[in-house]
Amino acid sequence: MAVTEIPVIAVDGPGGSGKGTITQMLARKLGWHLLDSGALYRLTALAAERNGVDLADEAALVGLAGQLDVTFMPTAPGEPVRVLLDGDDVTAEIRTEKCGDNASRVAVIPAVRAALLQRQRDFRKAPGLVADGRDMGTVVFPDAPVKIFLTASAEERARRRYNQLKDAGVSVNIDALLEEIRARDERDMNRSAAPLKPADDAQVIDSTGLSIEEVLGRCMAAAGQA
Repeated sequence: MAVTEIPVIAVDGPGGSGKGTITQMLARKLGWHLLDSGALYRLTALAAERNGVDLADEAALVGLAGQLDVTFMPTAPGEPVRVLLDGDDVTAEIRTEKCGDNASRVAVIPAVRAALLQRQRDFRKAPGLVADGRDMGTVVFPDAPVKIFLTASAEERARRRYNQLKDAGVSVNIDALLEEIRARDERDMNRSAAPLKPADDAQVIDSTGLSIEEVLGRCMAAAGQA
């Protein structure tokens, strides 16, 4: 089977819309491979921090992005994908607000995106791929037969993140979270390189007020697997 014949379900949308949970559920249900593309930007940002690289040093960031030693390991249902960087488990470390904010800053650099583009496409393997990101359907896999844009209101996404952090014992201010989410959306939607937006042929699903099961059902229907 030619690589271009391997099916891809591209799931895009802003942070906190539920993409991570839904793409894992889709991949498990279908028995397909999974790509958490956002993790690659978070990993680049983390590698920069670990190596003392300034986020304004474009050449150094490109070098790091091209040499990332990354492994994604499936976990039990409901758990985040286990992510290894240079053999170290950094699953929790890359999910912090600081790392997410730094990843958003790294992602606006065209040269870094170019360095990670082929790395992302290499995840396309039989029997199929579920790709989670912000430009999967518009840039990375424009030929994907199924494209979903999963979204939710900024207030809903702030509430979800607040509850996640609270359950983890982390003290956080929900108003500050909302402000950070809105700022990140603004950067992602207005960046010159692959701005966050639905592909022209994407099916938009708003998860505000919906349960995970309801969102999964809509995504499965969009994929023709209901």
